[in-house]
Amino acid sequence: MTRKERSERILTILDELYPNPPIPLDHRDSVTLLIAVLLSAQTTDKKVNEVTPALFDRAPDPAAMSQLEVEEIRQYIRQLGLAPQKARNIQTLSRMLVADGGAVPESFEALESLPGVGHKTASVVMAQAFGHPAFPVDTHIHRLAARWRLSDGSNVAKTEKDLKRIFPRERWNDLHLSIIYFGREYCPARYHDLDACPICSWAATKRRKREEHERDQLARTRRVKKRHDSAVA
Repeated sequence: MTRKERSERILTILDELYPNPPIPLDHRDSVTLLIAVLLSAQTTDKKVNEVTPALFDRAPDPAAMSQLEVEEIRQYIRQLGLAPQKARNIQTLSRMLVADGGAVPESFEALESLPGVGHKTASVVMAQAFGHPAFPVDTHIHRLAARWRLSDGSNVAKTEKDLKRIFPRERWNDLHLSIIYFGREYCPARYHDLDACPICSWAATKRRKREEHERDQLARTRRVKKRHDSAVA
């Protein structure tokens, strides 16, 4: 099976499972989406959705957010990873937006100039807030693309380039969401039975299946040994 044939079969499966994939981060507009995506770094979307309602009620727009002290922002997001740095970035970002008219910029260059906003965050905002074709690649999509032999897994930038070349441009925005949902529900990073997976079972190589199985077995052995050593101590 060629890479193109694999991609077409993968697209068919994802379309059947997720015909209308929703944006996983709760938001009210482009500003709150931008902040929510920024907050999601090294944190689950579920946890972000738990803390943002109170933050957005307190400061629903850049003008209000820019007036909050960093410590107050941090208190709202303290349960999230990297909270101190994220709080500083949110305050600075909000002040920059206010100084530029209060709207989220509609370009990659302008978005990526904001503190805490990398290419992936900018891609999400461009795709989901403004409808521009983009293919945000996080660690989950990067992992699945390698498992499915759609990219060589060398780096995230290469994966994004490969996926954009393989899949139709008009599908990028919803497809990246479908892959995220599939990864969460069917294709986790650890202790994944690739032979039972709706896609990995036929898209992954025998070598990949063997290597991941051996890795997980080793991790289980180490975990059991650690529990045993702790009990003995």
